[in-house]
Amino acid sequence: MTAKLQLIAIKKKLRGRQVLDGVDLDVAPGKSLVVIGGSGVGKSVTLKCALGLMKPDAGQVLVDGIDITALSRRAREPVMRKFGMLFQGGALFDSLSVWENIAFRLIYADKIARKQARERAIETMRKVRLGPEFADVRPIELSGGMQKRAGLARAIIAKPDILFFDEPTTGLDPITADAINDLIVEMVRDLGCAAVSITHDMASARKIADEIAMLHAGKIVWRGPASQIDASGNAMVDQFIHGRAKGPIQAVV
Repeated sequence: MTAKLQLIAIKKKLRGRQVLDGVDLDVAPGKSLVVIGGSGVGKSVTLKCALGLMKPDAGQVLVDGIDITALSRRAREPVMRKFGMLFQGGALFDSLSVWENIAFRLIYADKIARKQARERAIETMRKVRLGPEFADVRPIELSGGMQKRAGLARAIIAKPDILFFDEPTTGLDPITADAINDLIVEMVRDLGCAAVSITHDMASARKIADEIAMLHAGKIVWRGPASQIDASGNAMVDQFIHGRAKGPIQAVV
């Protein structure tokens, strides 16, 4: 199956440090890839390069075979419309109601009438099991789990081809986190889109991933089916998934 998204030999240096040093990743339609790794290894930089928010120093980012790193900002806009993003902190606008947050792209980018945009927002809220009675409240009135649901609704409302998830369960209790994981699996399946997530939460990674890739020292050091991660044969993967201080990965203190 042809990859929907492909990163080829991506390199990126920040503040004199080689953060990414030849990252290769790909994900096909209908598949979920989770990138794991410790803090500061470049997971977020990888995501920003994939999204087109950061230009790599070298390498290619292909979306449906088109290298977006070689496109002008204007030429890249139609490609960017294929993306949906669930941000780590929700990134909801406090000044807007929940439905306006969810329909933000429809109103301001797609120029859809507010009445129609509101109807689609409420329909999408139901998909993520967020009651329509919360449509007109401000995000600050929602719990952390409900804010994640609102963020997920915003990510899927335009039916993207590629979904990105940045630490989707950070700050949530285990039960709420599991509910968000279930929703992610359901949304990826229903949309048939490709999904790329970054996380250090192994419970989440195991649940939402078809495949898991581990990033360390700017490179992908292991990739395989989520079901095989406990038998990876890789000392760094083994240390990470079991949370051991001793091993080839040195803890930053």
